Amino acid sequence: QVQLVESGGGLVQAGGSVRLSCAASGSIVANDIMGWYRQAPGTQRELVASITRSGSTNYADSVKGRFTVSRDNAKNTVYLQMNSLKPEDTAVYYCNYKDWPRGMNYWGKGTLVTVSS
Repeated sequence: QVQLVESGGGLVQAGGSVRLSCAASGSIVANDIMGWYRQAPGTQRELVASITRSGSTNYADSVKGRFTVSRDNAKNTVYLQMNSLKPEDTAVYYCNYKDWPRGMNYWGKGTLVTVSS
């Protein structure tokens, strides 16, 4: 099992920035993918950004150029730097840990990011 603890959510004005952090613990594997998903009212949960241990990234089109995902492998922590925030970025952001070899997914409890107009 992998446990994920997110931090950094809150209220921010449009155009502002927020940095999310997620620390993983438990049955960490060598080949894993960490990232962030979000779910806004009336929408399905969607991928925001993900990153491998080697640094390969994947972003949703809606956040490219504004968000940056990074990770510290020594700390088993993934970060999401969110800049130029828009009201449509308002959502609960969930940390995701993918155990590639075993095909398992683990989720954090989520942290709410609210962007005001």
